[in-house]
Amino acid sequence: MAEISWRGLIVNTEGELPQVGSRAPDFMLAAQDLSDLHLSDFTGKNLILNIFPSIDTKTCATSVRTFNVKAANQDNTVVLCVSMDLPQAQARFCGAENIKNVQTGSAFRSPNFGVDYGVTIKDSFRRGLMARAIVAIDSNGIIKHTELVPEVAQQPDYDAALAAAS
Repeated sequence: MAEISWRGLIVNTEGELPQVGSRAPDFMLAAQDLSDLHLSDFTGKNLILNIFPSIDTKTCATSVRTFNVKAANQDNTVVLCVSMDLPQAQARFCGAENIKNVQTGSAFRSPNFGVDYGVTIKDSFRRGLMARAIVAIDSNGIIKHTELVPEVAQQPDYDAALAAAS
């Protein structure tokens, strides 16, 4: 369990971020076309999980836009933006914003994802959403970098995540 702030309100997460050097927990998320996305789908590629509460908030939308620009220059690296939003909402946002260099994955039917990655908010009226976090995974499925952003309204350290994934 970790303690973070959401615009001054202290909230707790369930679980812990995976440890750097450990094997990334497997997952199943929903792609924009409702097909299943698994960690194994990214074998041989570096993967950055950009985890956040909702694509329809300013800070979360900024993180998707920022990674879209920064990921365009990354060889062999995929940025997967993960939230509880429905895949249709993720697709709508990406289409309206012309987002082409990141993928999205919805955890709406995979409640274990948030617990396995230590990001599920377990208290307050925001319970069930996910905290803002970054997890960089190398091409062999090993965690190279993690960041649980202490205040949900703050941006993550994009450069540290991209450096760890390359």
